[in-house]
Amino acid sequence: MEKSEYITIPQLAKILGISRIAVYKKVKNGQIEAIRIGKNYAIPKKYITYILGKSLRKETKIEIDKAVKKTVKEYGDVLKQLGRE
Repeated sequence: MEKSEYITIPQLAKILGISRIAVYKKVKNGQIEAIRIGKNYAIPKKYITYILGKSLRKETKIEIDKAVKKTVKEYGDVLKQLGRE
């Protein structure tokens, strides 16, 4: 028997502990990447670690780095003072 490279919305809902509708909405909003197969969606298993937050995509890392740099630039003095307390 072949191992599937994809999981279904109900399977992912069970893994995440949320409803199928919540997962479906996340897929429709683009928060979870999925491919459409007929009337159903399939989520590549390789994205599960991203969804669970165990690893980050390159784009996400870049976005986080930008946010950190902006925060340090705008609030650097405040952060230094907070670090002393």
